Amino acid sequence: MNQINSLEDTFSAFNGLTVLIVGDVMIDSYLWGKSTRISPEAPVPIVNVVKREKRLGGAANVALNVQALGATPLLCSVVGDDTDGGDFLRLLEDKDLSTEGIVQSPERVTTIKHRIIAGAQQLLRVDAEIETELTDYDNRHLEERYLKLLSKADVVVLEDYDKGVFSEQNIKRFIQLANEHNIPTVIDPKKKNFMSFVGCTLFKPNLKELKEGLKVEFTDENLPAFESAVADLQKRLQTEQVLVTLSERGVFIADGNKKTYIDAHRRSIADVSGAGDTVISIAALCKALGTSVEFLAGLSNLGGGLVCEQVGVVPVNKERLLSEAKQVRLFELHEQRTA
Repeated sequence: MNQINSLEDTFSAFNGLTVLIVGDVMIDSYLWGKSTRISPEAPVPIVNVVKREKRLGGAANVALNVQALGATPLLCSVVGDDTDGGDFLRLLEDKDLSTEGIVQSPERVTTIKHRIIAGAQQLLRVDAEIETELTDYDNRHLEERYLKLLSKADVVVLEDYDKGVFSEQNIKRFIQLANEHNIPTVIDPKKKNFMSFVGCTLFKPNLKELKEGLKVEFTDENLPAFESAVADLQKRLQTEQVLVTLSERGVFIADGNKKTYIDAHRRSIADVSGAGDTVISIAALCKALGTSVEFLAGLSNLGGGLVCEQVGVVPVNKERLLSEAKQVRLFELHEQRTA
């Protein structure tokens, strides 16, 4: 890897990375319209449809963020052998994303989230999904795809949305295989499997997930209790690094005993959907490059905020992210080291 001496070097180095993303994928469906009156049938708004749209969601949105940052994403997941599953594969192809890691299962339905939006306001979301664990047959096929793609990867992202792709057993297997290949694993958890990611490299919950996963409660202002919970998590997951997103209060990263808070930047927030996907994508690329954890957290914090300025789930804009990182002198502030 070339020596990285600047922010521009870092963003250029992203282009040479390959990220293997494993997890729950879905379709984000949008019905955009205008609403000027209430229905006479029930106290609900009437929406006149202007546009319909389907986008890649869940772990597939992480793949879009990785691609937007210049790296090569390899997506590994299970979808239904149904109409929505066919739509999902077409959406991948439309975005020039590989489908070789996708298993189609007749035992499952493809997760789809329908959002009805009038103006900039989301009025309703309707979900179609299955949350049961994979059959042994589907899990075996998923692991085969994972193994085939692992040798190409610089970093692995395990993206859990609690839709059934992950189980305690296959999480253990995925992390074990990555560790055997000396490939870092970066985790975006949800509640069900929260404590299953033992031995991972970096673990990224938000504050709500941290409290629910550890079954602890404290006020957001109680920093000693918060830091104690993070230390407990580091010990139980046998991981050095925990990155916690704190919404409007920024992010916190623990690296061993070292603790760093990074404030959020002032934003005009339109929609927080997909911000976590952007954060984990940036964190994974920085982890693959071996940047300082402070730089990793700072850049992830910037990117997560950027996507909140747009309605709907959208990938980060690389040029805007670079521009903002320059403005706040992120590289100089959190001096980077190369692996």
